Amino acid sequence: MLGQTCRKITGSLNVSPRIEFKRYLWRNSICQQKIDITLKYTDEASGSKANKEPTLYEKFLKNPKSVPLITSRKLENCNKYRQPRQAWLETLSTVEDHKLGMLDLHPDIFAVHPRLDILYHNLRWQEFYKKIDYNWTPSRGDLDVSGGKQMPQKGTGRARNRNRSSIMFRTGAKPLGPKGPRALFYMLPKQYRVQGLCTALSFKYAQNNLHIVDSLEIPTDDPEYIQDLIDTRFWGFSALFVDDTDYMPENITYALAEFPSYNILPVYGLNVRDMLKHETLILTLAAVEKIEQKLLFHSSRNKRSSKFSMDTRYDQY
Repeated sequence: MLGQTCRKITGSLNVSPRIEFKRYLWRNSICQQKIDITLKYTDEASGSKANKEPTLYEKFLKNPKSVPLITSRKLENCNKYRQPRQAWLETLSTVEDHKLGMLDLHPDIFAVHPRLDILYHNLRWQEFYKKIDYNWTPSRGDLDVSGGKQMPQKGTGRARNRNRSSIMFRTGAKPLGPKGPRALFYMLPKQYRVQGLCTALSFKYAQNNLHIVDSLEIPTDDPEYIQDLIDTRFWGFSALFVDDTDYMPENITYALAEFPSYNILPVYGLNVRDMLKHETLILTLAAVEKIEQKLLFHSSRNKRSSKFSMDTRYDQY
């Protein structure tokens, strides 16, 4: 029996049957280990999905009384003379506009005085901080011309010139011209950047183009679902979805991949240009918490942690 099995395995190979049979058993053991590892991680993944915390909309479907109509939030460093702004808490689990409750927003973030000059400084900074000036003009030493004198010094009736690299000639050198490439990068003061984000958020809130959702989870990855949702809720032709992490849900990632005007952004990449570029801004509840925490911290601090340097400019900011 062993000999027949070995002959079937080896075939026409000139290998010892006993050695080839050991290799066959070793390969089977490796395959079995891979199968066991795959089943193990599959069980862990299914267990993590089963233990996943339900969203507010799922809690509302199970028990409508479990989700309050008004969600109170503790606002830090809130001015007692300014009332907090309020916004509806929505969900992306249904195409229809279903309200889960109402929550308070910090007035120093979503209700600041409109400053168009601050927006201009932020937009100009974002436009120029990646640009490079490649203009370059040659000096006398850069021109490949003869160094000899063009004509005699006297007797010709013409001006006394040395060679063709003189700045008086049209094809000669250019004095004090640009010497590119030159980076146009400059760092906008932190107070201007913080005020620019607060101003852009206040504009979106005042124009009713700011919407807050419980999460970015949608039931399907079909692009038509997200298109019907945006059309039903009149969110315009462009929308920016912001979450507190860069690990976005799978369904909404595949659904928005078909539309260039609908984009997803993590909260640490939120900027003035993208907020003004898109018509509607959709924030998750976790993103609102992190935005308020960061902006309130930087707007109230008056001392920087370290001195600015060009070498570590990206690490500091």
